[in-house]
Amino acid sequence: MLPPFNPWLTGAVAADIAAASQAADAGLAARRERRLRALLEAAARSPRYRELLAARGAAGPGLADLPIVRKPELMRRFDEWVADPAIRLDALRRFVADPANIGTPFLGRYVVWESSGSSGEPAVFVQDAAAMATYDALEAIRRPDLRPLDRLFDPWGAAERMVFVGAIGGHFASTVSIERLRRLNPLLSSRLRSVSFLQPVADLVAELHRHAPTIVATYPSVAVLLAEESLAGRLRIAPKEIWTGGETLSPAMRSFVRRAFDCPVVNSYGASEFLSLASECAHGAMHLNSDWAILEPVDAKGRAVPPGTTSTTTLLTNLANHVQPLIRYDIGDRIALRSDVCACGSHLPVIEIEGRCDDTLELGPARGRRVHVLPLALSTVLEEEAGLFDFQVVQKGMSELELCTGESGGVADAALLRGRTALAGFLALQGAGRVRIRCRSGRPPLRGRTGKVKRVIAST
Repeated sequence: MLPPFNPWLTGAVAADIAAASQAADAGLAARRERRLRALLEAAARSPRYRELLAARGAAGPGLADLPIVRKPELMRRFDEWVADPAIRLDALRRFVADPANIGTPFLGRYVVWESSGSSGEPAVFVQDAAAMATYDALEAIRRPDLRPLDRLFDPWGAAERMVFVGAIGGHFASTVSIERLRRLNPLLSSRLRSVSFLQPVADLVAELHRHAPTIVATYPSVAVLLAEESLAGRLRIAPKEIWTGGETLSPAMRSFVRRAFDCPVVNSYGASEFLSLASECAHGAMHLNSDWAILEPVDAKGRAVPPGTTSTTTLLTNLANHVQPLIRYDIGDRIALRSDVCACGSHLPVIEIEGRCDDTLELGPARGRRVHVLPLALSTVLEEEAGLFDFQVVQKGMSELELCTGESGGVADAALLRGRTALAGFLALQGAGRVRIRCRSGRPPLRGRTGKVKRVIAST
Protein backbone atom coordinates (compact mmCIF):
# COMPACT_ATOMS: atom_id res chain seq x y z
CA MET A 1 0.00 0.00 0.00
CA LEU A 2 1.43 3.37 -1.02
CA PRO A 3 1.80 6.14 1.60
CA PRO A 4 -0.44 9.22 1.40
CA PHE A 5 0.47 11.45 -1.52
CA ASN A 6 -1.68 13.89 -3.48
CA PRO A 7 0.25 15.19 -6.51
CA TRP A 8 -2.27 17.91 -7.35
CA LEU A 9 -2.36 19.22 -3.80
CA THR A 10 1.43 19.06 -3.53
CA GLY A 11 1.75 21.03 -6.77
CA ALA A 12 -0.68 23.69 -5.58
CA VAL A 13 1.08 24.02 -2.22
CA ALA A 14 4.47 24.20 -3.95
CA ALA A 15 3.26 27.02 -6.20
CA ASP A 16 2.03 29.00 -3.18
CA ILE A 17 5.28 28.36 -1.27
CA ALA A 18 7.30 29.59 -4.23
CA ALA A 19 5.20 32.76 -4.39
CA ALA A 20 5.36 33.28 -0.63
CA SER A 21 9.15 33.04 -0.73
CA GLN A 22 9.10 36.36 -2.59
CA ALA A 23 6.19 37.89 -0.67
CA ALA A 24 6.35 40.94 1.57
CA ASP A 25 5.35 40.95 5.23
CA ALA A 26 1.69 41.67 4.44
CA GLY A 27 1.44 38.68 2.11
CA LEU A 28 2.98 36.34 4.67
CA ALA A 29 0.73 37.67 7.43
CA ALA A 30 -2.39 37.17 5.28
CA ARG A 31 -1.43 33.55 4.64
CA ARG A 32 -0.85 32.93 8.34
CA GLU A 33 -4.18 34.44 9.37
CA ARG A 34 -6.12 32.50 6.74
CA ARG A 35 -4.46 29.22 7.72
CA LEU A 36 -4.86 29.87 11.44
CA ARG A 37 -8.62 30.36 10.99
CA ALA A 38 -8.81 27.10 9.03
CA LEU A 39 -6.80 25.31 11.74
CA LEU A 40 -9.08 26.56 14.53
CA GLU A 41 -12.12 25.40 12.58
CA ALA A 42 -10.56 21.97 12.08
CA ALA A 43 -9.48 21.81 15.73
CA ALA A 44 -13.12 21.96 16.78
CA ARG A 45 -13.36 18.33 15.61
CA SER A 46 -10.89 17.41 18.36
CA PRO A 47 -12.77 16.85 21.65
CA ARG A 48 -9.87 18.26 23.66
CA TYR A 49 -9.49 21.40 21.54
CA ARG A 50 -13.25 21.82 21.37
CA GLU A 51 -13.13 22.22 25.16
CA LEU A 52 -10.29 24.72 24.96
CA LEU A 53 -11.96 26.77 22.23
CA ALA A 54 -15.34 26.78 23.97
CA ALA A 55 -13.75 27.99 27.18
CA ARG A 56 -12.53 31.08 25.34
CA GLY A 57 -16.00 32.22 24.29
CA ALA A 58 -18.20 32.09 21.23
CA ALA A 59 -16.60 35.15 19.66
CA GLY A 60 -13.61 33.03 18.75
CA PRO A 61 -10.20 33.36 20.34
CA GLY A 62 -7.06 34.86 18.98
CA LEU A 63 -3.92 32.80 19.16
CA ALA A 64 -2.62 34.55 22.28
CA ASP A 65 -5.92 33.81 24.05
CA LEU A 66 -5.37 30.06 23.88
CA PRO A 67 -3.54 28.20 26.63
CA ILE A 68 -0.10 26.70 26.26
CA VAL A 69 -0.27 22.93 25.77
CA ARG A 70 2.45 20.39 26.51
CA LYS A 71 3.20 16.89 25.33
CA PRO A 72 2.49 14.94 28.57
CA GLU A 73 -1.01 16.38 28.95
CA LEU A 74 -1.91 15.82 25.29
CA MET A 75 -0.52 12.28 25.25
CA ARG A 76 -2.57 11.41 28.35
CA ARG A 77 -5.68 12.45 26.42
CA PHE A 78 -4.47 11.37 22.99
CA ASP A 79 -7.77 9.89 21.78
CA GLU A 80 -9.46 13.21 22.56
CA TRP A 81 -6.61 15.23 21.03
CA VAL A 82 -6.86 13.85 17.48
CA ALA A 83 -9.61 15.08 15.17
CA ASP A 84 -10.34 11.68 13.58
CA PRO A 85 -12.15 9.32 16.00
CA ALA A 86 -10.81 6.33 14.05
CA ILE A 87 -7.32 7.07 15.40
CA ARG A 88 -6.62 5.39 18.72
CA LEU A 89 -3.39 5.49 20.67
CA ASP A 90 -3.35 1.80 21.54
CA ALA A 91 -3.61 0.89 17.85
CA LEU A 92 -0.89 3.42 16.99
CA ARG A 93 1.40 2.00 19.67
CA ARG A 94 0.99 -1.48 18.19
CA PHE A 95 1.59 -0.09 14.71
CA VAL A 96 4.86 1.68 15.53
CA ALA A 97 6.11 -1.27 17.58
CA ASP A 98 6.62 -3.18 14.31
CA PRO A 99 9.61 -1.92 12.25
CA ALA A 100 8.03 -3.54 9.18
CA ASN A 101 5.41 -0.77 9.24
CA ILE A 102 7.96 2.02 8.70
CA GLY A 103 6.64 4.00 5.73
CA THR A 104 3.35 2.05 5.64
CA PRO A 105 0.20 4.20 5.93
CA PHE A 106 -1.81 3.85 9.13
CA LEU A 107 -5.49 3.18 8.37
CA GLY A 108 -4.48 3.47 4.74
CA ARG A 109 -4.30 7.28 4.86
CA TYR A 110 -1.92 8.59 7.54
CA VAL A 111 1.85 8.87 7.88
CA VAL A 112 2.97 8.15 11.46
CA TRP A 113 6.20 8.75 13.34
CA GLU A 114 7.41 8.98 16.92
CA SER A 115 9.48 11.65 18.59
CA SER A 116 12.86 10.52 19.89
CA GLY A 117 11.94 11.13 23.53
CA SER A 118 14.71 13.71 23.99
CA SER A 119 12.42 15.79 26.21
CA GLY A 120 10.75 12.88 27.96
CA GLU A 121 8.56 9.97 26.89
CA PRO A 122 8.09 9.77 23.10
CA ALA A 123 5.00 11.18 21.45
CA VAL A 124 3.27 9.84 18.35
CA PHE A 125 2.47 12.19 15.48
CA VAL A 126 -0.03 11.56 12.70
CA GLN A 127 0.10 13.38 9.35
CA ASP A 128 -2.45 13.38 6.56
CA ALA A 129 -1.83 13.94 2.84
CA ALA A 130 -2.24 17.73 3.18
CA ALA A 131 0.41 17.99 5.90
CA MET A 132 2.80 15.78 3.94
CA ALA A 133 2.22 17.89 0.82
CA THR A 134 3.31 20.95 2.82
CA TYR A 135 6.46 19.29 4.18
CA ASP A 136 7.35 17.91 0.73
CA ALA A 137 6.91 21.29 -0.94
CA LEU A 138 8.88 23.18 1.73
CA GLU A 139 11.79 20.75 1.38
CA ALA A 140 11.73 20.99 -2.42
CA ILE A 141 11.29 24.75 -2.74
CA ARG A 142 13.13 26.28 0.22
CA ARG A 143 16.18 24.07 0.61
CA PRO A 144 19.04 26.08 -0.97
CA ASP A 145 20.31 24.95 -4.35
CA LEU A 146 24.00 24.40 -3.72
CA ARG A 147 24.85 23.25 -7.25
CA PRO A 148 22.61 25.10 -9.72
CA LEU A 149 24.68 24.09 -12.76
CA ASP A 150 24.41 20.40 -11.92
CA ARG A 151 20.67 20.80 -11.41
CA LEU A 152 20.38 22.46 -14.81
CA PHE A 153 21.72 19.36 -16.56
CA ASP A 154 20.15 16.87 -14.11
CA PRO A 155 16.91 18.49 -12.87
CA TRP A 156 15.49 15.21 -11.52
CA GLY A 157 18.65 14.24 -9.64
CA ALA A 158 19.06 11.00 -11.59
CA ALA A 159 22.80 10.97 -10.89
CA GLU A 160 22.48 11.60 -7.16
CA ARG A 161 23.01 8.98 -4.46
CA MET A 162 21.77 10.14 -1.06
CA VAL A 163 22.51 8.44 2.26
CA PHE A 164 20.94 9.36 5.59
CA VAL A 165 23.10 8.41 8.59
CA GLY A 166 21.14 8.19 11.82
CA ALA A 167 18.76 6.05 13.87
CA ILE A 168 16.95 3.86 11.38
CA GLY A 169 15.32 1.11 13.46
CA GLY A 170 12.31 3.05 14.72
CA HIS A 171 9.45 5.13 13.43
CA PHE A 172 11.43 8.37 13.53
CA ALA A 173 10.48 11.23 11.22
CA SER A 174 13.63 11.07 9.07
CA THR A 175 13.49 7.29 8.63
CA VAL A 176 9.76 7.23 7.90
CA SER A 177 10.13 10.10 5.40
CA ILE A 178 12.91 8.35 3.50
CA GLU A 179 11.06 5.04 3.36
CA ARG A 180 7.94 6.88 2.22
CA LEU A 181 9.86 8.41 -0.70
CA ARG A 182 11.30 5.01 -1.61
CA ARG A 183 7.82 3.50 -1.72
CA LEU A 184 6.31 6.35 -3.69
CA ASN A 185 9.07 6.24 -6.31
CA PRO A 186 10.71 2.82 -6.76
CA LEU A 187 13.29 4.45 -9.02
CA LEU A 188 14.70 6.10 -5.89
CA SER A 189 15.15 2.82 -4.02
CA SER A 190 18.69 2.20 -5.21
CA ARG A 191 19.73 5.85 -4.81
CA LEU A 192 18.20 6.68 -1.42
CA ARG A 193 19.53 4.78 1.56
CA SER A 194 19.46 4.89 5.35
CA VAL A 195 22.52 3.79 7.33
CA SER A 196 22.57 3.19 11.09
CA PHE A 197 24.92 5.23 13.25
CA LEU A 198 24.61 2.58 15.99
CA GLN A 199 27.07 0.25 14.28
CA PRO A 200 30.84 0.37 14.91
CA VAL A 201 32.55 3.17 13.03
CA ALA A 202 34.52 0.74 10.84
CA ASP A 203 31.26 -0.89 9.70
CA LEU A 204 29.69 2.51 9.08
CA VAL A 205 32.68 3.51 6.95
CA ALA A 206 32.46 0.27 4.96
CA GLU A 207 28.75 0.81 4.29
CA LEU A 208 29.35 4.35 3.08
CA HIS A 209 32.06 3.03 0.75
CA ARG A 210 29.51 0.62 -0.77
CA HIS A 211 26.96 3.37 -1.39
CA ALA A 212 29.42 6.14 -2.44
CA PRO A 213 26.91 8.93 -1.71
CA THR A 214 26.90 12.25 -3.53
CA ILE A 215 24.75 13.69 -0.70
CA VAL A 216 25.10 12.80 2.99
CA ALA A 217 22.27 13.82 5.34
CA THR A 218 22.98 13.46 9.05
CA TYR A 219 23.47 15.20 12.40
CA PRO A 220 26.31 17.68 13.00
CA SER A 221 28.07 15.40 15.52
CA VAL A 222 27.97 12.54 13.00
CA ALA A 223 29.25 14.81 10.22
CA VAL A 224 32.22 15.76 12.41
CA LEU A 225 32.96 12.09 13.13
CA LEU A 226 32.84 11.27 9.41
CA ALA A 227 35.10 14.25 8.68
CA GLU A 228 37.63 12.92 11.19
CA GLU A 229 37.52 9.51 9.51
CA SER A 230 38.01 11.16 6.12
CA LEU A 231 41.01 13.22 7.22
CA ALA A 232 42.53 10.10 8.78
CA GLY A 233 42.28 8.36 5.41
CA ARG A 234 39.86 5.69 6.59
CA LEU A 235 36.74 7.12 4.89
CA ARG A 236 37.10 7.60 1.14
CA ILE A 237 33.91 9.13 -0.23
CA ALA A 238 33.48 12.32 -2.23
CA PRO A 239 30.08 13.84 -1.41
CA LYS A 240 29.08 17.00 -3.21
CA GLU A 241 26.80 18.19 -0.40
CA ILE A 242 26.46 17.58 3.35
CA TRP A 243 23.03 18.22 4.91
CA THR A 244 22.80 18.51 8.68
CA GLY A 245 20.07 19.10 11.26
CA GLY A 246 18.82 18.05 14.67
CA GLU A 247 21.72 19.51 16.67
CA THR A 248 23.70 22.72 16.95
CA LEU A 249 26.06 23.22 14.01
CA SER A 250 28.72 25.66 15.18
CA PRO A 251 30.79 27.69 12.70
CA ALA A 252 33.85 25.64 13.71
CA MET A 253 32.02 22.36 13.05
CA ARG A 254 30.78 23.58 9.67
CA SER A 255 34.26 24.73 8.67
CA PHE A 256 35.84 21.44 9.74
CA VAL A 257 33.34 19.29 7.81
CA ARG A 258 33.53 21.51 4.74
CA ARG A 259 37.33 21.36 4.76
CA ALA A 260 37.40 17.58 5.18
CA PHE A 261 35.06 16.84 2.29
CA ASP A 262 35.70 19.96 0.17
CA CYS A 263 31.98 20.52 -0.35
CA PRO A 264 29.27 22.85 0.98
CA VAL A 265 27.48 22.11 4.26
CA VAL A 266 23.90 23.28 4.72
CA ASN A 267 21.90 23.15 7.94
CA SER A 268 18.16 23.04 8.57
CA TYR A 269 15.79 23.15 11.51
CA GLY A 270 12.90 20.77 11.98
CA ALA A 271 11.10 18.73 14.59
CA SER A 272 8.83 15.74 14.86
CA GLU A 273 6.02 18.24 15.40
CA PHE A 274 6.78 20.06 12.12
CA LEU A 275 9.22 18.47 9.72
CA SER A 276 10.54 21.58 7.94
CA LEU A 277 10.49 24.57 10.27
CA ALA A 278 13.36 26.58 8.78
CA SER A 279 16.01 26.46 6.06
CA GLU A 280 19.24 28.34 5.44
CA CYS A 281 19.56 30.91 2.72
CA ALA A 282 22.68 31.62 0.66
CA HIS A 283 23.83 34.06 3.37
CA GLY A 284 23.71 31.36 6.05
CA ALA A 285 20.67 32.79 7.85
CA MET A 286 17.99 30.38 9.10
CA HIS A 287 14.60 31.47 7.73
CA LEU A 288 11.44 30.34 9.49
CA ASN A 289 8.70 29.00 7.20
CA SER A 290 6.33 31.48 8.81
CA ASP A 291 3.63 31.01 6.19
CA TRP A 292 3.03 27.48 7.57
CA ALA A 293 4.39 27.52 11.12
CA ILE A 294 4.10 30.04 13.94
CA LEU A 295 6.84 30.08 16.57
CA GLU A 296 6.42 32.13 19.75
CA PRO A 297 9.63 32.58 21.78
CA VAL A 298 8.56 32.90 25.43
CA ASP A 299 10.09 33.16 28.88
CA ALA A 300 9.61 30.75 31.79
CA LYS A 301 6.15 32.24 32.51
CA GLY A 302 4.96 31.91 28.91
CA ARG A 303 5.35 35.62 28.12
CA ALA A 304 6.66 36.71 24.73
CA VAL A 305 10.30 37.80 24.72
CA PRO A 306 11.46 40.72 22.57
CA PRO A 307 13.27 40.20 19.25
CA GLY A 308 16.92 39.29 19.69
CA THR A 309 16.34 37.69 23.11
CA THR A 310 16.84 33.96 23.49
CA SER A 311 13.70 32.34 24.83
CA THR A 312 13.33 29.91 27.70
CA THR A 313 11.17 27.77 25.43
CA THR A 314 9.17 28.08 22.23
CA LEU A 315 5.51 27.56 21.33
CA LEU A 316 4.67 25.99 17.96
CA THR A 317 1.45 26.31 16.02
CA ASN A 318 1.44 23.92 13.06
CA LEU A 319 -0.81 25.39 10.37
CA ALA A 320 -0.56 22.33 8.11
CA ASN A 321 -1.69 19.47 10.35
CA HIS A 322 -5.45 19.44 10.92
CA VAL A 323 -5.80 15.83 12.04
CA GLN A 324 -3.67 16.27 15.17
CA PRO A 325 -3.81 19.96 16.08
CA LEU A 326 -0.70 21.55 17.55
CA ILE A 327 -1.63 25.04 18.79
CA ARG A 328 0.75 26.88 21.13
CA TYR A 329 2.51 23.58 21.77
CA ASP A 330 5.65 23.81 23.91
CA ILE A 331 8.44 22.22 21.84
CA GLY A 332 11.15 23.02 24.41
CA ASP A 333 13.60 24.70 22.02
CA ARG A 334 15.37 27.95 22.82
CA ILE A 335 15.32 30.42 19.93
CA ALA A 336 15.77 34.12 19.24
CA LEU A 337 13.65 35.86 16.62
CA ARG A 338 15.48 38.57 14.70
CA SER A 339 13.63 41.67 13.55
CA ASP A 340 15.97 42.74 10.75
CA VAL A 341 15.47 41.79 7.10
CA CYS A 342 18.08 39.37 5.78
CA ALA A 343 20.53 40.49 3.12
CA CYS A 344 19.12 37.80 0.83
CA GLY A 345 15.94 39.89 0.53
CA SER A 346 13.52 37.30 1.91
CA HIS A 347 10.87 38.53 4.34
CA LEU A 348 10.65 35.13 6.00
CA PRO A 349 11.79 35.80 9.58
CA VAL A 350 15.34 34.90 10.60
CA ILE A 351 15.69 32.80 13.75
CA GLU A 352 18.66 31.70 15.79
CA ILE A 353 18.34 28.28 17.43
CA GLU A 354 20.08 27.02 20.52
CA GLY A 355 19.78 23.36 19.62
CA ARG A 356 21.00 20.18 21.22
CA CYS A 357 24.70 20.41 22.01
CA ASP A 358 25.51 17.11 23.71
CA ASP A 359 29.11 15.95 23.67
CA THR A 360 30.70 13.16 21.66
CA LEU A 361 32.47 10.87 24.14
CA GLU A 362 36.03 9.67 23.66
CA LEU A 363 36.60 6.41 25.52
CA GLY A 364 39.40 3.90 25.77
CA PRO A 365 42.70 3.07 27.44
CA ALA A 366 45.36 5.63 28.22
CA ARG A 367 47.35 4.20 25.32
CA GLY A 368 45.86 2.83 22.18
CA ARG A 369 43.11 3.83 19.80
CA ARG A 370 40.19 5.69 21.35
CA VAL A 371 36.55 5.00 20.56
CA HIS A 372 34.22 7.91 19.72
CA VAL A 373 30.63 7.51 20.90
CA LEU A 374 28.01 9.75 19.32
CA PRO A 375 25.57 11.36 21.78
CA LEU A 376 22.50 10.67 19.65
CA ALA A 377 23.49 7.04 19.23
CA LEU A 378 23.88 6.69 22.99
CA SER A 379 20.50 8.34 23.60
CA THR A 380 18.84 6.06 21.05
CA VAL A 381 20.15 2.95 22.80
CA LEU A 382 18.96 4.09 26.23
CA GLU A 383 15.52 5.09 24.96
CA GLU A 384 14.82 2.26 22.54
CA GLU A 385 16.45 -0.68 24.31
CA ALA A 386 16.07 0.28 27.97
CA GLY A 387 13.01 2.55 27.93
CA LEU A 388 15.02 5.14 29.87
CA PHE A 389 14.06 8.69 28.93
CA ASP A 390 14.96 10.81 31.96
CA PHE A 391 18.73 10.38 32.01
CA GLN A 392 22.07 12.11 31.89
CA VAL A 393 25.40 10.43 31.08
CA VAL A 394 28.44 12.11 32.60
CA GLN A 395 31.96 10.98 31.70
CA LYS A 396 34.22 10.68 34.75
CA GLY A 397 37.32 9.35 33.01
CA MET A 398 38.50 7.63 29.86
CA SER A 399 36.95 4.36 31.07
CA GLU A 400 34.24 5.51 33.48
CA LEU A 401 30.71 6.84 32.98
CA GLU A 402 27.97 7.87 35.37
CA LEU A 403 24.39 7.14 34.31
CA CYS A 404 22.00 9.37 36.26
CA THR A 405 18.27 9.99 36.48
CA GLY A 406 16.31 12.62 38.35
CA GLU A 407 13.73 10.03 39.36
CA SER A 408 14.08 7.95 42.51
CA GLY A 409 12.64 4.77 43.93
CA GLY A 410 12.42 1.19 42.75
CA VAL A 411 11.10 1.98 39.27
CA ALA A 412 13.96 4.44 38.66
CA ASP A 413 16.55 1.97 39.92
CA ALA A 414 15.20 -0.76 37.65
CA ALA A 415 15.29 1.60 34.67
CA LEU A 416 18.91 2.51 35.45
CA LEU A 417 19.89 -1.17 35.58
CA ARG A 418 18.27 -1.76 32.20
CA GLY A 419 20.06 1.32 30.90
CA ARG A 420 23.42 0.15 32.21
CA THR A 421 22.99 -3.26 30.57
CA ALA A 422 21.97 -1.75 27.24
CA LEU A 423 24.73 0.85 27.35
CA ALA A 424 27.40 -1.71 28.26
CA GLY A 425 26.36 -3.93 25.36
CA PHE A 426 26.43 -1.01 22.94
CA LEU A 427 29.85 0.17 24.10
CA ALA A 428 31.25 -3.34 23.81
CA LEU A 429 30.01 -3.45 20.21
CA GLN A 430 31.82 -0.17 19.56
CA GLY A 431 35.08 -1.54 20.97
CA ALA A 432 34.85 0.09 24.41
CA GLY A 433 33.94 -2.94 26.45
CA ARG A 434 36.00 -2.10 29.55
CA VAL A 435 34.12 1.02 30.54
CA ARG A 436 32.77 1.11 34.09
CA ILE A 437 29.21 2.44 34.36
CA ARG A 438 27.95 3.69 37.73
CA CYS A 439 24.26 4.43 38.31
CA ARG A 440 22.81 7.26 40.38
CA SER A 441 19.11 7.98 40.91
CA GLY A 442 17.48 11.06 42.39
CA ARG A 443 20.11 13.38 40.95
CA PRO A 444 18.96 16.63 39.31
CA PRO A 445 20.56 17.06 35.87
CA LEU A 446 23.68 19.17 35.48
CA ARG A 447 23.16 22.31 33.40
CA GLY A 448 25.47 24.22 31.12
CA ARG A 449 26.25 27.91 31.39
CA THR A 450 23.10 28.78 29.39
CA GLY A 451 20.92 26.79 31.76
CA LYS A 452 20.18 24.20 29.10
CA VAL A 453 20.38 20.55 30.17
CA LYS A 454 22.95 18.44 28.32
CA ARG A 455 22.12 14.75 28.27
CA VAL A 456 25.65 13.58 27.43
CA ILE A 457 28.61 15.35 29.03
CA ALA A 458 32.23 14.51 28.19
CA SER A 459 35.02 14.82 30.72
CA THR A 460 36.89 18.11 30.67
